[in-house]
Amino acid sequence: MSSRRPFKNPHAEAEQFRRRAALGFLAVALALVGLGAWYFRLQVLQHADYSTRSEANRIRPRPVVPARGMIYDRQGRLLAENLPAFRLDVTPDKAGDLDALLSELGQVIALSEDEIAHFRKERKSGRGFLPVTLKLRLSDEEMAAFAVNRWRFPGVELQPYLTRHYPYGDLFSHVIGYVGRVDEDDLAKLGDGGAALSHIGKTGIERSYEEMLRGQVGYEQIETNVQGRALRTVGRVPARPGADLRLSIDAELQRAAVAAFGELEGTAVAMDPRTGEILALVSLPGFDPNLFVNGISHDDYRALMDNPSRPQFNRAVLGGVAPGSTLKPFLALAGLDSGIRKPEDRTLSTGMFHLPGTSRGWGDSHRGGHGWTDARKSIADSVNTYYYQLALDMGIGRVQEYLSRYGFGQPSGIDLAGENTGILPSPAWKLKNRKERWYPGDTVNISIGQGDWKVTPLQMVRGTGALADGGRLRRPHLVDARRDRFDAPWAPLPQPAPGQISDSPADLQVVGEGMVMTVHGPGGTARAIGTGIPYRIAGKTGTAQVVSRRGTAAVDPRSLPMHLRHRALFIGYAPADDPQIAVAVAVEGGGYGGSTAAPIARAIFDAWLLGKLPAGMEPIDGVDAPGCAGEAADCPPATAPSTVPAPAATASAGASSTPPSSVADVVTPPAASAQRSPALASDRNPSANSLGNWARLHNADPVRAASGVSAAEAPAASPRVADPASGPRVPPPPDAEDDR
Repeated sequence: MSSRRPFKNPHAEAEQFRRRAALGFLAVALALVGLGAWYFRLQVLQHADYSTRSEANRIRPRPVVPARGMIYDRQGRLLAENLPAFRLDVTPDKAGDLDALLSELGQVIALSEDEIAHFRKERKSGRGFLPVTLKLRLSDEEMAAFAVNRWRFPGVELQPYLTRHYPYGDLFSHVIGYVGRVDEDDLAKLGDGGAALSHIGKTGIERSYEEMLRGQVGYEQIETNVQGRALRTVGRVPARPGADLRLSIDAELQRAAVAAFGELEGTAVAMDPRTGEILALVSLPGFDPNLFVNGISHDDYRALMDNPSRPQFNRAVLGGVAPGSTLKPFLALAGLDSGIRKPEDRTLSTGMFHLPGTSRGWGDSHRGGHGWTDARKSIADSVNTYYYQLALDMGIGRVQEYLSRYGFGQPSGIDLAGENTGILPSPAWKLKNRKERWYPGDTVNISIGQGDWKVTPLQMVRGTGALADGGRLRRPHLVDARRDRFDAPWAPLPQPAPGQISDSPADLQVVGEGMVMTVHGPGGTARAIGTGIPYRIAGKTGTAQVVSRRGTAAVDPRSLPMHLRHRALFIGYAPADDPQIAVAVAVEGGGYGGSTAAPIARAIFDAWLLGKLPAGMEPIDGVDAPGCAGEAADCPPATAPSTVPAPAATASAGASSTPPSSVADVVTPPAASAQRSPALASDRNPSANSLGNWARLHNADPVRAASGVSAAEAPAASPRVADPASGPRVPPPPDAEDDR
């Protein structure tokens, strides 16, 4: 059976071809339409987006970190500066295997374990496309070695930056503070704008004025090639540098205060009572803030933490001690202002004070008693019994009211973070913190600055400044002025108006006379420092006990180990008739205020008023400070002092044990507040305000003129001698009385 091939149907085939061609044409047309629509979307609808992406592949934004503002002292000396340096940054997304990279890079540049650990920590908390600093402050040799081998390490860049440096090291560690590397907590506070920053203020002025010092981050637009190498800068948003700050601190006075302590530990604060400007703030021991700038090593940090003296602890701001007898001028003023006491009112001191119906006794510094005592003598001779009875007569409520008015139990307001508020004891405080009721014995204890008291040296110097400045309680501050450009004038920072602690100039004068007698009176507890000076000091010594008495017997601090010895305290201002400087000193393990803290204050007064630096110290600027210091040939000649009669009320101070004539001879009452010389603009001018400025303006010696001895011939302060058991001391003369 033969097969027959079917005949072709040309019409059917043609129709089939037409259908297929139409279908293909339609598919091509749809594809072209889709492609056109896609191109339209890319070129028109999404042009801005893809143009930005394309530009981003070619243009890379690079943050520009502003130069941190510099910090100067009142004389224009640089306390915190910026030095050029280079760091090594790694961008994790471009670096590949980080373990291999670190291993190979470590063969070219020395990488410590601390640096690697810090890098890994920052890498985990950061974004992969953002650079992470691996090593800071490369040496010239390290930079050269990396430049030769740079091709081996993709994603690793050598970046210039400004590193912080503190020329005076530990001298200003608790004032300036330091900057440190930005951590996770800092980034959370700064937000996205802070990602470009590598350092931030951690303590001191660096922290308190961080925003002012930091400035504003800028950006550069860098054109790169396909390998990511920078070709040129095509745009820039300039960074705004941080503001420079000028402090009221004087570096020379700061050095003198540190030298006055010798090997002792403690704190001292000097303030201009007319303005609240802090002239010196010392907390010993200190530390080198440069260790923290680029990351402190584990060994250095361990050494600081294991030091029992706690070098990082700012005793002036964060610490606190019982005020001891330095509280007495304030409680005396409270008694006078409240009307509970009059200047001539007297209390009999027999050596031991007893509450009615109790056997426990509270003693005086003299076990035989001080006899009849009025307000002036109670301050000068530090008569405890006067204050025991005064506090009981006032009542704890009134005592708390007045002492709070004087600034105790509240922060002073200084421009440093974390200030301690201290403790002003009261029934409410004791009930809340000790769950105990208040007893009359508590009132007796706090009347002489013992018990649950805690005050900071800043509170002490602030209150002392108010006594010196006619009752005006000012805010102590460190930053005096700012400038936003190196060629811009300094703009003073505004300060709040002072409060008023007393409306009675007469009451303030009585307290001032008592403080003058403390140094220049025959029974004053600080009379050892009152010899050989061409000015008068108004002061008060104090001793804060660390261990309590045994029954009714006092504990001799010299018999105790150093860490259990009493805290030695002194507050004062000078010159007494025209105060230029107020000082508060607290010495840890110092024993007694009159023999340890007072000589330190005297050295500070001498440095500021006379330009007289401690023995062995050379001036910072290489020239002797102006003024009459030591036996300088150009010391101004002495002139006869003006005679200031002693007030009639002063005679009552000697009614018990001191002849009136002797009181009149040694007491020069402070001038009334209306006669006080104001702080002049030149006093804050670095070219005019220097150590010894007072001696230049007052070319007279009221102490030596009467005896024909010039200030240049005045004997120096008693030398500091070393006591093997307790460190350097200035022993009082044989007839001096220590203040308890």
